[in-house]
Amino acid sequence: MRALMIAAGTVIFLLARGTLASFRQSVWAADNTGAVANRNLTFVGARTCANCHAAEAKLWSGSHHQLAMQEASARSVLGDFSGSKFKNFGGTSVFFRKGSKFLVRTDGPDGALHDYEIKFTFGVYPLQQYLIEMPGGRLQALGIAWDSRPTSQGGHRWFFLYPGQNITSKDPLHWTGIDQNWNYMCADCHSTDVRKNYNALTRTYSTTYSQIDVACEACHGPGSSHVVWARRQGDWRSLNSEGLPIALDERRKVNWNINPGSGEVLRSAPRRSEREIQMCARCHSRRGQIYEDYVHGQEVGDDYQVALLEPSLYFPDGQIKAEDYEYGSFIQSRMFHEGVTCSDCHEPHSLRLRTQGNALCAQCHSTERYDSPKHYFHKANSSGARCVNCHMPTRTYMVVDVRRDHSLRVPRPDQSEELDVPDACTNCHKDKSSRWALAAVEKWYGHKPIGYQRFAEALNAGVLGVPGAAQSLASLVADHEQPAMARATALSMLAEYSSSPADPAIKTGITDASALVRRAAATALSNSDPRLSALILAPLLNDPIRAVRIEAGEVLAGTPLNGLTPEVANDLNKAIDEYIACLEVNADRPESHMNLGLLYEKLGQLDKAENEFKSAISIDPMFAPAAVDLADLYRAQNKDQEGEHVLRDAIARMPLDASLQYALGLVMIREKHYVQALQLLASAAHKDPENARYNYVYAVALKDADRKSEAIGTLEASINLHPYDRDSLASLVNWLGRSGNSNKALVYAERLAQLEPDNLDVQQAIAELRAGRKP
Repeated sequence: MRALMIAAGTVIFLLARGTLASFRQSVWAADNTGAVANRNLTFVGARTCANCHAAEAKLWSGSHHQLAMQEASARSVLGDFSGSKFKNFGGTSVFFRKGSKFLVRTDGPDGALHDYEIKFTFGVYPLQQYLIEMPGGRLQALGIAWDSRPTSQGGHRWFFLYPGQNITSKDPLHWTGIDQNWNYMCADCHSTDVRKNYNALTRTYSTTYSQIDVACEACHGPGSSHVVWARRQGDWRSLNSEGLPIALDERRKVNWNINPGSGEVLRSAPRRSEREIQMCARCHSRRGQIYEDYVHGQEVGDDYQVALLEPSLYFPDGQIKAEDYEYGSFIQSRMFHEGVTCSDCHEPHSLRLRTQGNALCAQCHSTERYDSPKHYFHKANSSGARCVNCHMPTRTYMVVDVRRDHSLRVPRPDQSEELDVPDACTNCHKDKSSRWALAAVEKWYGHKPIGYQRFAEALNAGVLGVPGAAQSLASLVADHEQPAMARATALSMLAEYSSSPADPAIKTGITDASALVRRAAATALSNSDPRLSALILAPLLNDPIRAVRIEAGEVLAGTPLNGLTPEVANDLNKAIDEYIACLEVNADRPESHMNLGLLYEKLGQLDKAENEFKSAISIDPMFAPAAVDLADLYRAQNKDQEGEHVLRDAIARMPLDASLQYALGLVMIREKHYVQALQLLASAAHKDPENARYNYVYAVALKDADRKSEAIGTLEASINLHPYDRDSLASLVNWLGRSGNSNKALVYAERLAQLEPDNLDVQQAIAELRAGRKP
């Protein structure tokens, strides 16, 4: 079951099933990828498909796709609506029936109890959620879900999706809040041919779909031309690929052959496209929608921006952390790079595995070599003998939804020990340590297993900012033996290391075969002067993939057009327009308005920027970044008093948000209200000790208030959490040195020199400290 909290996925809302006039779609030009050329296509529905494809329809019936969303009925609702009660943080919700209707009495947007009718079920196993119709065309997902697992596994009960959190009606995560909105968060992947139809003026939805569930045409595309081909009507002979807009035929006439000598497996013919994988990636990835008029068969990056291995989403070795789904993991795997597709393991209509247990892997891998105690070193038929338990460890989401990591990696207890990433061994042997696991695997195999993915150390260095991090990241970018997902992540991280348009990593990225890497090449220059970046990024403004073009356009926005050739200036304007259109796809989200505000600020259109920031706050008053950005816009216009009002209003709504306290503290400094400033900066640093900048600025404020010893103590405590923060290190060198504590100052100076070996000022400070002089 897909979670409701996907990364900026868009979609939509419908009151009655089947009311959509079929959306007409002009499909891209034909080539040998199997796309249908220049045809206006319509969706015909699963029943039409089943007339000829009865076997596939039978497999699909009852699948998670077919049951992805259903009208609430005695047949579809799994939860107990017999008057059962669920208590959470002092509140009690009651689930009951009234005739054929299913209702819940629970707290509404005003915090009071009301009765709400369940309109739709959402998902089926291991949990089922329920959708409630609200004003403005909204469908909202209830935060209490039904555990549909067997009782023996702890199921058949109501449970709260956010255990331990007291989520009130003012919280965006409350079931009535913006982050539980089906139209944006869920619909795109639970129904077929979804059109969100959000009206930004009225802030209402008129969402439609052609079929309520994930039906045939969600993957195969609109079938009208295929029906023409099948019925031999009109000019059916001219249709490519049997009239289908996408040919999902990459496994046709393909075998996996095992070399008897080595036990290694080889695809009988190379996989020459990623059509099937890219199709699945539309929903089975952590991504944000950037375009609504999807054309089946084009790359996922034309319609979605796929998340990279960001620290909040993935561990540095690429294992899943947040709700990342499968695509971002799978394309890290050796299996992907050897030609494996999703349907090699999953039957695409029933969604069931093609076979069970180790037999699934034995479709390709030698049982003699791999399905043997000589390989897995556990008792045969035990949990430890299962391939997936070592190579696809699990992580639990939505309380009960256990999902496997699809990066198909060799267990690396050494990395778990060094980098604090999950360890497949101790995932089962919970009473043991990674050090114990490392000793065991070294004893079994005679060496430390390495595997295909070899990027964890570089990405971890990039996150921590350790000495040599930039060089490690650049080396990873240049290593074409490593997954494009990891190389793209490394390249994007270089933005924090003052990357230059002249850097070899940038030049490598711009011409890379992977759209992820090309997009990251633009990201890497996001903190550089766009006037210097324009020439090298210019080709990306015309990239065939939309996600690349808009990233380049956003990075170069604000570049003086008179410094560009007419052709590049025209391409830049087009890319910026395309970026604006992408943000307007999600005009129901505060993030989009905030990003529009930042764009208009770069373009010098300050009135538009102000309006967009205000729109973001109006859509979601609990979205702190928009308030911070609006206050900063006022700062740039010498309107700090207006910025102060914005921030104080936001703090009244969100008193625990450190970013608001920090921003207002800076305003108070500029307005020379130093006592208030110090209080606010202290509050921000204490609320968010993980933020090195908050601690650094608070320490500077302490020093300016003649509280140097407290300032030094604050920075030393922060350095324990952020050992390579340059500003903190430089200040400690200066303050400790001038306080006569040369030994401590020297320790920090030497650490700073590791980070900046070519910095002559640091070298001079070290020399003076060693000579006993104050730097």
